[in-house]
Amino acid sequence: MGRELHILMLEDVETDADLVERELRKANISFVAKRVTAKEAFLKELEEFGPDLILADYSLPAFDGVVALAMARETCPDVPFVFVSGVMGEELAIETLKRGATDYILKHRLSCLVPAVRRALDEARERIDRKRAEEALRRSEERHRVRLEINNAIVTNLNLETLLDAIGRVLLPIIPFERATLTIHEPEKDILRVFALEGPSPPEHFGGIGTEVPRQGSHVGWVFDHKKALLRHDLEQERQFPVEERLLAEGIRSYIVVPLLAKGKALGTVNVGSQAVGRYSEEDAALLQDVANQVALAIENMLAYEEIRGLKARLEEENLYLQEEIKTDYNFEEIIGESRTLKKMLRAVETVAKTDTSVLLMGETGTGKELIARAIHHLSPRKHRTLVKVNCAALPAGLIESELFGHEKGAFTGALSRKIGRFELADGGSIFLDEIGDLPLESQVKLLRVLQEGEFERVGGSPTIRVDVRVIAATNRDLEKDVHEGRFRPDLYYRLNVFPIRLPALRERPEDIPLLTTHFVMKYGAKLGKRIETIPQKAMHALLAYPWPGNVRELENVIERAVILTEGGRLELGEWLLKPAVISRGERLATLEELEREHILRTLELTGWRVSGEQGAAKLLGLRPTTLEARMKKLGVKRKQ
Repeated sequence: MGRELHILMLEDVETDADLVERELRKANISFVAKRVTAKEAFLKELEEFGPDLILADYSLPAFDGVVALAMARETCPDVPFVFVSGVMGEELAIETLKRGATDYILKHRLSCLVPAVRRALDEARERIDRKRAEEALRRSEERHRVRLEINNAIVTNLNLETLLDAIGRVLLPIIPFERATLTIHEPEKDILRVFALEGPSPPEHFGGIGTEVPRQGSHVGWVFDHKKALLRHDLEQERQFPVEERLLAEGIRSYIVVPLLAKGKALGTVNVGSQAVGRYSEEDAALLQDVANQVALAIENMLAYEEIRGLKARLEEENLYLQEEIKTDYNFEEIIGESRTLKKMLRAVETVAKTDTSVLLMGETGTGKELIARAIHHLSPRKHRTLVKVNCAALPAGLIESELFGHEKGAFTGALSRKIGRFELADGGSIFLDEIGDLPLESQVKLLRVLQEGEFERVGGSPTIRVDVRVIAATNRDLEKDVHEGRFRPDLYYRLNVFPIRLPALRERPEDIPLLTTHFVMKYGAKLGKRIETIPQKAMHALLAYPWPGNVRELENVIERAVILTEGGRLELGEWLLKPAVISRGERLATLEELEREHILRTLELTGWRVSGEQGAAKLLGLRPTTLEARMKKLGVKRKQ
């Protein structure tokens, strides 16, 4: 059982307070009440009593209700505040609600007290739950952002010193530290050597670059041996290793040490320390471990190709494992390519990102519409708020409005509680509506209203909710054609189509195929622990000759399979190896649709006409099952009986 409800009463008439308590007990509400009459006592109990509910008379001889309300909102803003007053005009009541009061009732109508209290408590709980959900979303987005930035740091820093420096800049706003170090185990000496150092307050004596820390009997050695994180909240009280005495003498009071693990093998540790007691939490340790897991593979590659004491300024360019990730002039995360077509599209992205204009992304499946949407958000003034993603095609027709706009408790069967919709979660940020062309006509009306007025109602609710959301929509359909055929509202189309951006298909930027292929070989080679140093010319020609109906997503899946199949240092495409047809003079070239139809047929035959699942054709082609089925229908692909 939870604790009893704590009720703080601001009431100078004892008999009135007794009547209020009697009403609450008649309703079987279990509570502990404290009654105060003076300002000083009220402020003290706000801080010490920890009220769950405040019931206050508006007018006391020496204490005004508006002042009490302001004090409560300053000290405990989420605690419901209900005025229980003898006389309270309508204008005054409305004014108190504007200032933050939850409700008000009159003393001669105490029968309204219990419903008002329960309503206030329910709203407070929902408000707290919403804040927790929003905070969880924010933390999730933050962790995702950190992972992306760490990945960027890894591929653009080819020695340990610059790598930790880059990682430190990413981590510092999320996990504050006065010192961060990276240690690598040297088996010949059985020590962990400090190879890199970052922080605003470097040590004067202990822990500098080159310091040798014994594995036996040290905190980093314990982490290395046990392959588990070590978290110290207060080194003054928790120290147990001799090395920790020296850390304490240098001013470190709390720290996290996590292991560098690559394929289950410990390479060393990543360590952050602070001069503040209790600086770090278990959540911080988990995030640092995520970072260490990313760094470990990079370090393993460095150790494989470098003598660690004499790291070279740069690695040989032909070494596939440690090539830098190719980036565009605009440094968009995960968007790889150097083609003029891609750069032109990215310039448009950079231009519109700085505005609040709605953006419509148009392009075939697998061209990277979600990546572009994320780039627009992160380049916008809204980058510090949430980017909420919705796949309109994946939502059941009956639940689309509930997902987008939320619903009230009891709005339909199964609605056991109020639910916050995606637009509310995205308030102040951006929302990415993928496959917008699949949105039902009846839901399009509500979406249009949000775009025009910034307001909507939850399903089953009447209060109007206002939001400030930037909409980024995406589609692989011809929306203009859908408008003419009555499947999409023209007013919504024109509202979304303020700034259209067409994403080029992979066949429109073939010069990017070698760059993408190299990137994916590096990615999956590192992931699978394979050393692939060469991409045969025949394989690259095959990749360039193929029309790629599934675009970049299909290319990535093909390369992943190829890396799995490869046994040596040369990439093997296996049976997938495409042999471009030799075209004689005067011979008719196959159309793109004919090539696509032939490839889909061959893939379906290879999978026994299984469309979905891990071994299905959709997975092999890099498409969603619903997208593949739509393409089969359009191209007339049917299984022979």
